[in-house]
Amino acid sequence: MPIELSYSPEVTALIERTREFVHGEILPVEDRHGGDIAAAGGDTLRVRMQRAAKQAGVFAPHAPVEYGGLGLNMSDRAPVFEAAGYSLFGPTALNIAAPDEGNVHLLAHIASPEQQARYLAPLAAGDIRSAFAMTEPAPGAGSDPSALRTRAARSGGEWRIDGQKWFITGADGAGFFIVMARTSGEPGSRGGATMFLVPADTPGVRVGRHIGTLDRAMIGGHCEVEFTDVTVPDSAVLGEVDRGFDYAQVRLGPARMTHVMRWLGAACRAHDVAVDLVAHREGFGQRLGDLGMIQKMVADNEIDIAATRALLVRACWELDEGLRASDSTSIAKTFAAEAIFRIVDRSVQMAGARGVCEDLPLARLSREVRPFRIYDGPSEVHRWAIAKRRVGAAKRADAESSGRK
Repeated sequence: MPIELSYSPEVTALIERTREFVHGEILPVEDRHGGDIAAAGGDTLRVRMQRAAKQAGVFAPHAPVEYGGLGLNMSDRAPVFEAAGYSLFGPTALNIAAPDEGNVHLLAHIASPEQQARYLAPLAAGDIRSAFAMTEPAPGAGSDPSALRTRAARSGGEWRIDGQKWFITGADGAGFFIVMARTSGEPGSRGGATMFLVPADTPGVRVGRHIGTLDRAMIGGHCEVEFTDVTVPDSAVLGEVDRGFDYAQVRLGPARMTHVMRWLGAACRAHDVAVDLVAHREGFGQRLGDLGMIQKMVADNEIDIAATRALLVRACWELDEGLRASDSTSIAKTFAAEAIFRIVDRSVQMAGARGVCEDLPLARLSREVRPFRIYDGPSEVHRWAIAKRRVGAAKRADAESSGRK
């Protein structure tokens, strides 16, 4: 079967429109405010940028067509999301920033028609924001979701949710939460989690402290959230009871890849800035770009960009084919998170003192991409999972071989 690596004329045109929109309208806003979206206006800015994105015909490329989106599959999203990510504010402008983008994907696949009308439609339109509430303070759910401690108990057609969450991206100002709570089993059990759709104004929901982090471009912060005697009806259950961990995989694999797409765009900007600088700046009697050590950094950046795109293409193809894609998404996420940081870090180094000051965007790009080696699963956890699956397959093959002898 031939492998097709080109994009349709429609997607190619969308990539170019996105690039023009981001360069012309969004980058100047980001630069004026140093990449700090709260300082730039928060939700007021978001609404203004999204209105402009709709006018430019680049809004919600991932959302289902019936909800006003462009309906792109994972493979076609990759170059569009990368073009948007060239600016730290670009994903917010296109309504493809985390966590809303991943929640749109999850709701489109799991929610009932009634839930889609109530939650997916306004989220895809940019009328509201959302948050995905799974992570908890230690010893609760984090890199190990099975440690989930938030509880939901059913009584008389209603559910009562109690628990503490933290590092919930976008929580401040979210219209609703997708809450992961344990409905059976004990912390450490592999199953027993259920997802609930909880409006933010439900009594007992409290958004607390903003956790200070390196990154400043994600709207709504990373917050502590408490759920105390939060009561929701049976209709708030997303999907089926006790299948929350299964549904998390529907969201997390694609969301990891869209993170790669967006932050690869940011890394490409860093690389472009550095290459432009060394191409014309002189030192030691010649252009810096003619020095061997600089050329090595430029080449290594080009290699990391190309390799990240290649791994992304493979993982997205598997997801579009309906495959589980556990290995391909973990491999792409782990490599990309580290490669993207290397690209930005080399770019800072090439720029010298200008790379660590506010004259160029490199310092803020470095701050933004560093957390990706932790967000959506630390590199070490993904490596452990990849190795565990591979060794497990070898053990099973050995056992089957021994059984045939």
